[in-house]
Amino acid sequence: MKLLIDMNLSPNWVEVFKRHNWEALHWYSVGDPRATDRAIMDWARVNGYVVFTHDLDFGTLLATTQAIGPSVIQVRTQDVLPSYLESKIVSILRQYETMLEKGALITVDETKSKVRILPFSDHD
Repeated sequence: MKLLIDMNLSPNWVEVFKRHNWEALHWYSVGDPRATDRAIMDWARVNGYVVFTHDLDFGTLLATTQAIGPSVIQVRTQDVLPSYLESKIVSILRQYETMLEKGALITVDETKSKVRILPFSDHD
């Protein structure tokens, strides 16, 4: 699995994911820091990356476009640093890796995670 870390998350996540044997890039290393969410999503889809973000707009884009990808993991916590979230995120990635490879939106908060398979249907 390949992970693209959005600008709103620390570049330190790259090393976290690599330590757990996942390929990872921070958006600043491949694209314009001022790029739109749609541009980031398009790049991730074309290049086979899962977007890892703190921005809820990515989930909205998936819903409004009925897209089948890329997969997105959105974190909804105040503290988004690896020192706080690493074990939770790694556990979720391992648990849902197959779904992420097929197309999913995973929302992670302090106490739970929610998985939605792409594309969203009217009853999601």
